[in-house]
Amino acid sequence: MPYYQCRIAGEDGRVDVRSVLAPSAEECRKAIEAEGALVLSVRRDWRRLGGQGLRLGRKVKDRDIILFNQELVALIKAGYPILKSLEVISARAKNIFLKEILIRVAEEVKRGKALSEAFLPYERLFSPVYTASLMAGEKGGNLPGSIGRYIQYAKVVTQTRAKIKSAMTYPTILIVFSFILMGILVNFVLPQFADFYKSFEADMPWITRIIMSFATATSRRWYVMVAAFAALAFLLARLRRRQDFRYQMDRVKLRVPFGRTIWLESGLSLFSRTLGLLLEAGISLLSAIGIAIQAVPNAWMVRHMQVVPDHIKNGESLSEALAKAGTFPPLALDMVRIGESSANLQGMLGDMADFYDERVRGKIETLVNLVEPVVIIFMGLVVAAMLLSVYIPIFNIIRIAR
Repeated sequence: MPYYQCRIAGEDGRVDVRSVLAPSAEECRKAIEAEGALVLSVRRDWRRLGGQGLRLGRKVKDRDIILFNQELVALIKAGYPILKSLEVISARAKNIFLKEILIRVAEEVKRGKALSEAFLPYERLFSPVYTASLMAGEKGGNLPGSIGRYIQYAKVVTQTRAKIKSAMTYPTILIVFSFILMGILVNFVLPQFADFYKSFEADMPWITRIIMSFATATSRRWYVMVAAFAALAFLLARLRRRQDFRYQMDRVKLRVPFGRTIWLESGLSLFSRTLGLLLEAGISLLSAIGIAIQAVPNAWMVRHMQVVPDHIKNGESLSEALAKAGTFPPLALDMVRIGESSANLQGMLGDMADFYDERVRGKIETLVNLVEPVVIIFMGLVVAAMLLSVYIPIFNIIRIAR
């Protein structure tokens, strides 16, 4: 969506120039005239093209989506029509990508489409859970309440992800700096000692010969390693787009001894929370289960859970269908079974999501506490090996010189 440069005449006679994002020059003129201003001219603002292209490549953050929905609920409750609410929010949206989406959604609503239908093309960005919540609110006549429940859902999911990322920040930084230190030693420090030892023509121990040979080869052929890492990163980026590769990688994740429970239980938590939200919004179990399955981030779990809707169509209960899928642990199946028997499936799903969220956070904290000493011990051993490879030949040279 392009920018247009508009010359606007104010009530005091002053001429102002404004850059406006709009679908067309005509729509830009109509939007400004609706504000009561006099438009003198409208032309394409080519200066904003480069910056716009860079900005449109970015994604909309979760907090931007939450803030947009909070403003939308407030305006609807205040009596604003949906179309006017979208126009007001898009006019002051700071994220250019979100601004463009809201303008296009407003155009679709203006043509007579429902809000959920207008957001369908952007389902990958806003998630199928969001469009399903909008549809449930429109059918039930309580759109602000349905959006409000989605806001609470999005906040919990976002906070959980943020806590997981913050917990993994320190180990990640520690590992990165460890590799940087190793790179400096191997490429700049050890090759100097290698040249020094060669000048004495002394016999070096095997550890020194191995490390010095590796350091010399790395310092001379550093561009080969950089090219290899770049090629590997490019290959992984291409492979991650393939569904079968993601399936195999997610399958491997669930076989890692300590990480298996983290990935499994985080997927169960997101599935339970999504299904509970959709059922609370009034969507049928059969429709909600398909959307909740797609919310699971693990491709292996998604593929094995695809049979759940078919079992429910055959008259089986949710707990029985999940048991046949083979992805839910016995504790989760018991909680679902209790929710069905007590006619409080939505509440039990929410409790189950909270329970597994706490377990995941606890296990991540334990993992972080284990990673820190392991990385420190590993780096200590590496540095000790390098120091031995450097100092042992020096002691041999001093002994020979004496």
